[in-house]
Amino acid sequence: MIIRKTPEQLEQMAAAGEILVRCLKMLGAKVRPGVTTEDLDQAAEKFIRSQDAFPAFKGYHGFPGSICASPNSMVVHGIPDAHELNRGDTISIDVGVIKDGWVADAAMTIPVGPISTEAKNLLDVTRSSLFAGVEQMRPGNHVGDVSSAIQRTVEDAGLSIIRTLVGHGVGREMHEEPQVPNFGEPGKGPELEEGMVLAIEPMVNAGGPLVRMGDDGWAVYSEDESLAAHFEFTVAVTADGPRVLTPWHEG
Repeated sequence: MIIRKTPEQLEQMAAAGEILVRCLKMLGAKVRPGVTTEDLDQAAEKFIRSQDAFPAFKGYHGFPGSICASPNSMVVHGIPDAHELNRGDTISIDVGVIKDGWVADAAMTIPVGPISTEAKNLLDVTRSSLFAGVEQMRPGNHVGDVSSAIQRTVEDAGLSIIRTLVGHGVGREMHEEPQVPNFGEPGKGPELEEGMVLAIEPMVNAGGPLVRMGDDGWAVYSEDESLAAHFEFTVAVTADGPRVLTPWHEG
C-alpha cells in the first residue's frame, strides 16, 4: 500500500529534510584528502543528534554507521571506517534523518579535490538524471515516467543505470511502497497522487551496469570496478508540482 501524506505531515518531513541538508553540506565542507569516512560518520552523528533528531541508518538491519560512505567504485552502503580519502577520489555520502518519527533520505557524490574529466562527467550526468526524474513527480504521471526520465538522461550520455538497486517510498518508515526503478517505460507503474513521497536515487556506473556485493555483506561495488555515482532527494508530489524535501542543491 502506498501511504499518502497530509500537508501537515509533509511539513514534518521537510523539517527532517532541513536537518539532513545542513548535515550533508557540513560533510561536504569536510571532504578533503586525509579525512577518513569514520571522521565523516562521527561528525554526522554528532550534528544530527544535536538537532534532537536520530540518524536513520544507525542500527537499521544491523548497519553500524550513521551514514553510508562509498568511495569511487563503491556504489552504496559503504560502512564508515579508517579509509582515508585521496585527492582525485569521489565519495558518495548517503544520509537518513528521523525527526519526530518522520524520515528524510538524501545522497550526493562529492569530488575530493580536482577529479578526472570522466569522473566529473559521471557526477554531472547522474545529478542531471535526478533532476529529470524529479520533474516527472506530478499528479497523474506514473512511477514509470520518473524511471524513464532518469534512464534516458543516463543512457543518452553513454553511462549505465544499475538495475538491481532502486528508489522507494519514504515516510514513517525508511522504505515504503512503491519501489522506484531507475529504468522503465513512461506511463507504467503506480499513478502519482498528491501526498506521495518518494526517495528518488539514480545510481550510475561509468562502465557496465552490473554490481557485486562486498565481503562485509553491505557495500555494493560496480562489478568492473568503474567509477560509480549516487544522488538522491526525498520528493513529494503536490498540486503545485514536485516538492523536494531535502534540497541540498539550494543555497
